[in-house]
Amino acid sequence: MTTSDDQPEAAPRAFRHVPRLPDVGGVGWNFVAIYAAAYTGMWMALLSPVLVGLAMRVHALDPVHATGSLSLVMGVGALLALFGNPFFGQLSDRTTSRFGMRRPWLIAGALGGAAGLAIVARAASVPQVLLGWCVAQLAYNAQLAALVAILSDQVPPRQRGTVSGIVGVSLPVGMVGGTWLVQALSSSTQAMFLTPAAVAVAGAVGLAWALPDRRLAAAQRPRYGLHEFLGSFWISPSRFPDFGWVWCSRFLLFAGVSVLMTYQGLYLIHQLGRPPAEVPRLIFLSTLVQSGAVVVFSGVGGGLSDAVGRRKVFVFGAALVYALALLVIAFAASYAWFLAGMAITGAGQGMYLAVDLALVTDVLPDREAHAARNLGIFNIATVMPQSLMPAVASGVLAASGGRYTVLFVVAAILVALGAWAIQPVRGVR
Repeated sequence: MTTSDDQPEAAPRAFRHVPRLPDVGGVGWNFVAIYAAAYTGMWMALLSPVLVGLAMRVHALDPVHATGSLSLVMGVGALLALFGNPFFGQLSDRTTSRFGMRRPWLIAGALGGAAGLAIVARAASVPQVLLGWCVAQLAYNAQLAALVAILSDQVPPRQRGTVSGIVGVSLPVGMVGGTWLVQALSSSTQAMFLTPAAVAVAGAVGLAWALPDRRLAAAQRPRYGLHEFLGSFWISPSRFPDFGWVWCSRFLLFAGVSVLMTYQGLYLIHQLGRPPAEVPRLIFLSTLVQSGAVVVFSGVGGGLSDAVGRRKVFVFGAALVYALALLVIAFAASYAWFLAGMAITGAGQGMYLAVDLALVTDVLPDREAHAARNLGIFNIATVMPQSLMPAVASGVLAASGGRYTVLFVVAAILVALGAWAIQPVRGVR
């Protein structure tokens, strides 16, 4: 991935370096659309298994121990993602390829993720599902590290809230598209996993073609040793307290998000009594409802945040709304109430995702030299809950006699703490 060849004439014409846009400029809508499409494809491939595919695959292979097996697969996969995202972000920041710093990781991540999902689709046992999901998590987090860094590389501060809001919409669109494909292709396991993966590859190729990627000369590449490797996973909160508080807020909110995403399929089966065969369709409908709210509130929130010049109040309010939604789901007595809760999660999540990425970009340390690495460290706050919460959730369910009400109340409390954690940030209004 890293070569010393920095001769511009050796690169294909379409990939020759275009200087990074200055802060006084801006990005055009064509680029923003292609950027959002690549994000959407990546989320479609990564979240479809999380929402439906893995639960159904594990349930088919090991119905007796489905809850424990799913927790194992999700937990180990998320643990790899925890280290993979900042690690690949560091490598992206050091990449001297003639094709740019981000472009190689966009393509390699999408192709590697497709290979991992192919293993899951053809798995004959839970360990094989685990192997495939680990490959997919590492690869898609390499792609994600490059995608997140592009916001800092290419988008000036005055546009970050708007572009962040548009990118935030890509997550629910990817969720809806992915779950629709899963339920439409549920008769074919391979198509169910590989069709979203193909969409992700197409999106990555399109963005790679359009991207005015940064170039790094071999002589400018930062040194890399054990100290730098360990630094890939840590930014001192005492030196950069604003970043630390934003990281903490994201971690607590995504603790709640990961509980909902991982266990909603089993929640529908065990708490609401719906048959497993109905679960793909029910999750598609709930995702559609949730995503409609995300699209509305993400689009409005990002632009409004830019207009008023404030970030914190939007993040604070969004986290409280999400906590309320989890309480509605916790005490839902029917699928209709579950849908109502999902709609409220969409409002909170849309507002949060629209503004939080812009907020952390505003307080990001050393943005010029280590954007991808440091945003990768921030993304640990997104993926670490996916590794920790399955173990926590299993303990809560065991202690409460399998009551999902208790599990979702605990998740709501964590998200409410995430709202509180944004208050001490001082560098952004």
